[in-house]
Amino acid sequence: MKQLFKMAFRDILRHKRRSIFSAVALGLGLTLLLMFASFIEGEIRGSMATSIKLDTGHIQIQAQNYDKNKSSLVWEDLIANPGQIADQISNTLPVIAATPRLFASGVVSHGNASSGVRVVGIDPVSPANDPYKNGIVAGEFLQVDDNNGVLIGKPLATQYKLKPGDSFNLLVNTSNGDVDQQQFTIRGIYSTESSGLDKAVVFLTLAKTQAITQAGDHASIIFILLKDKNQTDAVVNAIQATGLKIVPWTVLNSFIMDFQQYTDSFMSLFYLIILAITATVIINTLIMAVYERTREIGILSAIGMRSRSIMGVFFIESAILAFGGIIIGWILGGIVVAYLTRFGVYIGNFGLTGFTTGDTIHAYLTLSAGINLTALTLIVALLAAIYPAWLAARMEPVDALRNAQ
Repeated sequence: MKQLFKMAFRDILRHKRRSIFSAVALGLGLTLLLMFASFIEGEIRGSMATSIKLDTGHIQIQAQNYDKNKSSLVWEDLIANPGQIADQISNTLPVIAATPRLFASGVVSHGNASSGVRVVGIDPVSPANDPYKNGIVAGEFLQVDDNNGVLIGKPLATQYKLKPGDSFNLLVNTSNGDVDQQQFTIRGIYSTESSGLDKAVVFLTLAKTQAITQAGDHASIIFILLKDKNQTDAVVNAIQATGLKIVPWTVLNSFIMDFQQYTDSFMSLFYLIILAITATVIINTLIMAVYERTREIGILSAIGMRSRSIMGVFFIESAILAFGGIIIGWILGGIVVAYLTRFGVYIGNFGLTGFTTGDTIHAYLTLSAGINLTALTLIVALLAAIYPAWLAARMEPVDALRNAQ
């Protein structure tokens, strides 16, 4: 075995430039695999975390007839006495917050321009609103007794050149099918670094939203954030809410989870394409080695070296190139992934429908993904050696010596 390693190293060093090129090609392939795997994982994780924090929560309590796509204000589609239910959950279960929220469709008009928005009524003191409170870039957050103030996102403020203290008209649907229009004063401008949400959502106090929409003491949902996401099932089972739906984050974010399964399938195909290209480089390198060493192979066969030993030399060469490529791949890939993890890729308002995404995607490489991709790269490199090794092993000594003349 030691002799086989010496022969393999000798051939690799005999053609240093070609060997380096092969290892670099394999390394670049692994770099791409690590980069795309971490980018997709970061996108999914980031979207899920952003969605839970800003949109769905870990758990929602809804009326049986509630449909999130309709923003219905009909009382039968809403939760009655939501504050009482939220207080009971907050006082008895391990949650960060349980707070009512009321949704309505609205139109913001300023001057001659207007745009549709989602009006969200919130309890300003709830910790669930911390992402908006901590994201204030101008002005201040809403107060509980503020019946004339509104909180708007930075993109909407930029679009209409608004600042705290300015006013605009807000047209809102009501529970009886009519519309109500009032003028509101901007108390603050927030940024969650999710442009799609910031541009489309304005906040009023829950009491004011209930009043303007004529919803009475009703809410669209009770938004629940947990201390530990792994406690979701236990909290769902512990909630006492007869006649209401209790929906966990896995269902609320089913689109993201389905998308993850789709991307996993797509990326598997993508990985195979990249590995097939890098395997072709290894195959070409070893085939060239076979034809350049025809005389040497013939002599080795003539003096009694077995075919499996000749094949072993080429497998060892492939393994050496593979390990070299893996080292290069981890160095280059590590640099790229570290950069994407630290600084991310800014996508702005470009995102997928159904996602509550941040403006910047940060990479996230899991240990299992790194190990699996490295192992897959090594396996593909060894498989690529099968044909060249078989080609060398099947040479007849006499024919090999004759052809080498």
